[in-house]
Amino acid sequence: MAISTKIQNYMERASWIRKMFEQGIELKAKIGADKVFDFSLGNPNLEPPEKVRRTILGVMADERPGKHAYMPNAGLKETRAAVATFLAKEHGLPITWEQVIMTCGAGGALNVALKTILDPGDEVIVLSPYFVEYLFYTDNHCGVGKLAKTNEDFTLNLKEIDSAINSKTKAIILNSPNNPSGRIYDENSIKKLGKLFENIKKNKGQHIYILSDEPYSKIVYEGAKVPSIFQAYGESIVATSYSKDLSLPGERIGYLAVNPRMENWKQVVDGLTFCNRILGFVNAPALMQRILPKLQGVSVDVAQYKWKRDNLCRGLAEAGYSFIKPEGAFYLFPKCPIPDDVKFVSLLLEENILAVPGTGFGTPGHFRLAYCVEDKVIEGSFEGFRRALLKASR
Repeated sequence: MAISTKIQNYMERASWIRKMFEQGIELKAKIGADKVFDFSLGNPNLEPPEKVRRTILGVMADERPGKHAYMPNAGLKETRAAVATFLAKEHGLPITWEQVIMTCGAGGALNVALKTILDPGDEVIVLSPYFVEYLFYTDNHCGVGKLAKTNEDFTLNLKEIDSAINSKTKAIILNSPNNPSGRIYDENSIKKLGKLFENIKKNKGQHIYILSDEPYSKIVYEGAKVPSIFQAYGESIVATSYSKDLSLPGERIGYLAVNPRMENWKQVVDGLTFCNRILGFVNAPALMQRILPKLQGVSVDVAQYKWKRDNLCRGLAEAGYSFIKPEGAFYLFPKCPIPDDVKFVSLLLEENILAVPGTGFGTPGHFRLAYCVEDKVIEGSFEGFRRALLKASR
């Protein structure tokens, strides 16, 4: 039996990241992994902090029964309380355990949030460049993705956002630090965005949610700080995970946090909890929930990612590439030397370099490099980058 036409069409146009990753597997098998320079997938190469390993072992050594059992759909109260205490300090707001829902990663969190707030046909503003799954997540719950461009330097373009708003607009997804650009949206722009939505609510009675996707919020450089969306706007929800800051992407553990200043926040939390169940997640992984109370504020050594960023930026700048130095996350999003980003990525592939075309992120003319890789991958790629640039200039 054939799969649905809709899914077949989706598979044909997405995802560039997976396509390049799978090509990398084939190439490594053919010529050897040491000869392939794979920047395709944002899979953290740093091991989790030692405290994570010790905490897991401590939980497993606890012989009390029930540690793998079902729990309330929103998660363990003690875990939610630990997360809430940490968030309250970060945002300067009285966030409580009742406003936190543990989820199966940030992807699960976003799907739960969209399922909860969207009616069929509601629109969700997605800023380009964007994480490739946002449009699919929106469609999963009968919503419609509405694209709005950021500025040339990937900062927020409030005019573009304003022009994308209509009577069907229900939410906007923010991702800061951004995947793929590494841009942190500045505090002034976030405040202006909050004010824009507040004015719409006041003048039109229309409530627009901000869904802030923040899995990279702890991977920041030069003392940068991700502005608090909770301080800027009441109708806001944070979706995040521990995939990047604790290097636990395969464990699928994250959470949703609802702004305590949100109108009817209790109803929203109840909806999120219900959708966490009916989407089939049931609850976030039990073992991971049990380790989190002891790991709030713990993170991988971000200095190692900074070194990789600086090294890659140096090498590409010397080769002649143009880019904006990322403020956070572990992605670089250079300009292509030719308009056709898919063609240029194929030139890189001839040099055994795996990158992802900007077309996959809604921003043609760029390509993404995930530098959460071994240092030797970065160092070994520079000659290939130079040769690809020379080929493109012919």
